[in-house]
Amino acid sequence: MADTCDILISGGGIAGLTAAAAFGSAGFSVVCVDPTPQITDGAAEGADLRSTAMLQPARDLLERAGLWDALAPHAAPLQVMRIIDAGGAEPEPRVTREFDASEISEQPFGWNFPNWLLRREMLARLETLDTVDFRSGISTKRLFTRTTGAKVTLSDDSTVEAKLVIAADGRASAMRMAAGIPVSTQRYGQKALVFAVTHPIPHNNVSTEIHRTGGPFTLVPLPDRDGMPCSAVVWMDDGRIAQERATMDIEAFEAEASARSTHHFGPLTLVSRRQIWPIITQHANRLSAERVALIAEAAHVMPPIGAQGLNMSLNDIATLLDLAEERREGLGDAKMLEAYHKARYGDITLRVRGIDLLNRASQASSTLARDARAAGLSALYGAAPVRKMLMQMGLGIR
Repeated sequence: MADTCDILISGGGIAGLTAAAAFGSAGFSVVCVDPTPQITDGAAEGADLRSTAMLQPARDLLERAGLWDALAPHAAPLQVMRIIDAGGAEPEPRVTREFDASEISEQPFGWNFPNWLLRREMLARLETLDTVDFRSGISTKRLFTRTTGAKVTLSDDSTVEAKLVIAADGRASAMRMAAGIPVSTQRYGQKALVFAVTHPIPHNNVSTEIHRTGGPFTLVPLPDRDGMPCSAVVWMDDGRIAQERATMDIEAFEAEASARSTHHFGPLTLVSRRQIWPIITQHANRLSAERVALIAEAAHVMPPIGAQGLNMSLNDIATLLDLAEERREGLGDAKMLEAYHKARYGDITLRVRGIDLLNRASQASSTLARDARAAGLSALYGAAPVRKMLMQMGLGIR
């Protein structure tokens, strides 16, 4: 006999766990499944060493999900976002522009968290919710829908009947494919190295994005480690070069990373393993099908520039939650899902295109193209009205 619930969430990454906590906190019965082990210790093998910058609007959703109070003590504020062009003959700053959140808000742009810590606190929250049944080591396998509901077969051959299926199962989403929703994909030949470093010069809660041929080198503030300032790094470059750096001798790697950072915070000391991730842009042609809603990387994937990725995912969840609370009797019906698609698709398309253009500009290798990027950066970010608009867009402020 099938289990029944209001909502089945396929995928227990950060977006899926946030969705489970948010909908469970709102009183919906939720089953959330994920096939991968949930590693909640940053020192453990296989831990997700990336970090996530939660921008201001994310706090409202995290509070609704009952997560913010547990996360707040671990937050590294992002007060200033600094963009540097270092595309000259040597990796030295040519153009520097800063965005200070105090120009538009009393709060910082957002807060940075290690991904493994987010998982730990989110799983702890789910354990307190009687409305949520989280099943680790289980994936979705088959989907059958009708106008009145959905039936999902899981990898253990059990079935769950739900009014709404939320696909949060990544860029290769099984539920998206089962729903017959196609995607458009763009590949860049890039990979991202992800790691953590300490450095002698304090970051002062400044997120720093350094642009040079191959892709940006981004340092995002983390809490101090062993008495030293600490940052999470995402280093994007040509895939072959990134792969070589992933196995480079540590001393040589630290020297190369320090040079690539323009020694902005002094010499960098590696304090974590190095992980490597492919860089693509991908978006679903629709965000919904019968009884199915796509969120997060099942709906959109983009290069890690401007902290847009997960924050767009959280916007997906907040929009879907608002619609679900408005239409409890019509949860998951065609009207609700069409409203979700219309509410999110335009914003997603705009941001995906914008990040795609920024990434292509960051890959520029010719002298002329590098100089054009530096001049464009100086002009674009130097104009006060444009600065304000870009900061508001980055925060999701309309």
